[in-house]
Amino acid sequence: MAVDFRFIIIGRGMMGAAAARHLSSMADGIALIGPREPEERKTHHGVFASHYDEARITRTFDGNLAWGTFAARALDRYREIEARSGISFYSEVGCLFAAPEKDEQDYIKRALTVSRTLGSDVETIAPLDLRQRFPYLAVDPDFTGYFERKRAGYINPRALVRAQTRLAEQGGVSLIEATATSVRDTGSHVEVTAGGRRYSAERVLVAAGGFSNFHTLLPRPVDTRVTARTVAFYELGEREMTIFGDMPSTIVLGDREEDHIYILPPVRYPDGKTYLKLGGDTEALSFSQVEDAGAWFRSDGNAAERDHLSRVALQLMPELAGCTVTSAPCVANFTPTGYPYAGFTQSPRIAVLTGGNFVAAKSSDELGRLGAVLLAEGQLGEADFGGALTPVFAAV
Repeated sequence: MAVDFRFIIIGRGMMGAAAARHLSSMADGIALIGPREPEERKTHHGVFASHYDEARITRTFDGNLAWGTFAARALDRYREIEARSGISFYSEVGCLFAAPEKDEQDYIKRALTVSRTLGSDVETIAPLDLRQRFPYLAVDPDFTGYFERKRAGYINPRALVRAQTRLAEQGGVSLIEATATSVRDTGSHVEVTAGGRRYSAERVLVAAGGFSNFHTLLPRPVDTRVTARTVAFYELGEREMTIFGDMPSTIVLGDREEDHIYILPPVRYPDGKTYLKLGGDTEALSFSQVEDAGAWFRSDGNAAERDHLSRVALQLMPELAGCTVTSAPCVANFTPTGYPYAGFTQSPRIAVLTGGNFVAAKSSDELGRLGAVLLAEGQLGEADFGGALTPVFAAV
């Protein structure tokens, strides 16, 4: 039978929009299905996406070669995407890691090795120099810094998705602003139900992030853990901007995992205010139902986690004292392999791309490219770490 599209991509987030853009240069007959961001988060009862924000750290400094490679490939395309779309989203302000010198953690050692492999320029800053170079950061005297000046900083995820979508549409992709609720392999093609309508395609890529297991999008759920995370925002005034205005993106590895923290530089948000955003590595909730995930997205996050983040923030950045603090929810989607999934399901016509492991925003353009290659060619090669990205499915 004739199908409506050759390929359908489900999920209009960072990976899905990127996949649509890349696939538009490989084939015709493509549709990208996904709703737009809700105007009122707290009254919305549909699906959500975690890119509804203004800033995500981007860097190549990573203790894992695959993740570092994904980030480097994506970073090398940022300026081209900006130029072609006319939408700016990348601020190359650098990224600073700070860690206890006594630790010289395995992560740092591996990240330095990966950086040399990728040709990244990472400067090691001795403890005595760290406080002088970055006076906004009150770390202990035994902390060493690792500063990646180029190919690092932060991106605006909302703007990046807009840029990817604009270029995908310019490449001939049909944008369907609806929520997909069902994907079914009929034996000759795939049938997708979205917004009360049915669409058919030869192949489908499900790139719905933490919502990939919700509704009936996959023949069998992937093995992922969808968890709640909280981020805190410090509202900055003129005084604080003189202190923090020129800071790079910053990641501080504490003595305990729960004390790890990431810090975004001051960013102006749609409400006209400038915020310094920070988050950590802890989560208290996991979701298996779409209703529970939706309720979390409508909340302001976890108050106890906000208070913990505030305590750590004021230890590291005492000049934030007195600033108004708010919080917001986020969702992280973890896989047991530690890698994203990019592969076919039990159906040779339905593929899945998900599992950001809380570090995928910076790499989303490359992960989207891998999803596009998967649909167009049917497989990924080892140069793209295809074996490591094989999906793991939940037990029946």
